[in-house]
Amino acid sequence: MAFPVTAPAPVAEKPAAPSAFSPYLDAVAGLFHPVASPVYNTYNRFHGWKESMGLVNPGTVENMTREVSQVHLANWTFDGARADVAKVVSANPAFQLTHSFALGSSSKPPSYNFGAVFANAQTLLQGGIDGSGVVTMRANQTWSPADITKIQGQLYNKPGQSMVQIEHDHLGPHYALSLKTMNPGLLDGTGIHFVSLLHSISPRLSLGFETIIQHPQPQILETSTSYLAKLTSLPNPLAALTPSAPGQPPASTPFNPSWTATAQLQPSGNVQATYHQRLSEKVDVALDFQTIFQPASMMGPAKREAITTLGAKYDFRMATFRGQIDSNGKVGMLLEQRFTPAFAFLVSGEIDHAKNASKFGVGIMIESSSMTQEEMIAAGMLQPVA
Repeated sequence: MAFPVTAPAPVAEKPAAPSAFSPYLDAVAGLFHPVASPVYNTYNRFHGWKESMGLVNPGTVENMTREVSQVHLANWTFDGARADVAKVVSANPAFQLTHSFALGSSSKPPSYNFGAVFANAQTLLQGGIDGSGVVTMRANQTWSPADITKIQGQLYNKPGQSMVQIEHDHLGPHYALSLKTMNPGLLDGTGIHFVSLLHSISPRLSLGFETIIQHPQPQILETSTSYLAKLTSLPNPLAALTPSAPGQPPASTPFNPSWTATAQLQPSGNVQATYHQRLSEKVDVALDFQTIFQPASMMGPAKREAITTLGAKYDFRMATFRGQIDSNGKVGMLLEQRFTPAFAFLVSGEIDHAKNASKFGVGIMIESSSMTQEEMIAAGMLQPVA
């Protein structure tokens, strides 16, 4: 005969006995409550007021003119002949080996560089070595969506030329704070240090500063501060939301403005202003204006001039064209034509009418992979064939 088994009744936990310090802690809390409570309430009201304004994260100071640099040719044009050969070893995590060759340049001797890249969702490791023995490295570590640490370094075979740079970016809900140091001295604090902050004042306007502390020797200390402003188009609440599963609220995505204008006032009195606008999904235009005010010194005579550069970028189905012209009469272009996803041909040209000089370059990019076609389609490197 089976007897019903009843679970034992739960034993009520006894409240923790007050410690001997409890009266003292209550007295301290009661002493600071009249001061802390108004401050805490004021902070909550101020935070709620900022949230009601619809502010967005403005991005870091380093990336203020990123859209302009993607259009203009300063980081893309080259002279002579070049060839880049890459081999994709793995897609997840990403691992790639590269060989870069440069020949026939009028400004640089022939060079070779071997590089390797490893990346996953949180970590990026990149390194390279050239024919002269110079080693470069870069590492990015994402600790959270709001914090990322970056380390860059260069090792030369000559003393006094090596460099290391450590940077940390903190992205708040309405601001971006960046700390950077180059060749820091742990004992005497020497090096070059950067502190930058960009904060949203309204949904369109962001203001900030960048302070440079130059401390090359213990007895030398110089500081300079630049003031920054960034103005964008109004965020579109509907465009900033992506559809999600039925019954779930739409997920937010980073705000990509249709146009962006920036201005920077440097300590020397020089001004740099940029403007970028996306005319369509395949057409971008960018304008850059810089003043150069330089007093007479041992380095040369006084200089007062301004340079304006206008550029455009066109994205076709299998090609990208960049062209630009500046107020000094310099005209440049770069064409990247992809015949297949693994082979591209580059043509670069520049004519300086004021100096009666020109540059011309051709290059190829070849990418091979040890992955199968199915693995490349799954990784998004190839389009599936219907």
